[in-house]
Amino acid sequence: QVQLVESGGGLVQPGGSLRLSCVASANIFSIYTMGWYRQAPGKQRELVAGITSSGIIKLADSVKGRFTISRDNAKNTVYLQMNGLKPEDTAVYYCNAGGSLFMPSAYWGQGTQVTVSA
Repeated sequence: QVQLVESGGGLVQPGGSLRLSCVASANIFSIYTMGWYRQAPGKQRELVAGITSSGIIKLADSVKGRFTISRDNAKNTVYLQMNGLKPEDTAVYYCNAGGSLFMPSAYWGQGTQVTVSA
């Protein structure tokens, strides 16, 4: 069983920045593909960014040039740096562990709310 705990969400003005963190309980974190997904009200959950164990990264087109994903295997942590935030980035952001760059696994965190508003 993998436990994931996200943090770092909040309210930010358009153009602002946030950094989300996700800490995983798994001792084999380093071999997992990690992903950040988001779900806005009335919309399906979508992949925002994913990173494989070897560092291959996939970003959604809507966040390219603004968001970056990174991981620290020594800390069992994956990060999502979000710059140039827009109101349309408002959503609950979820961490996922052990899926692929194209499909999540069954392991989800509880989510962290990101609200972009003036």
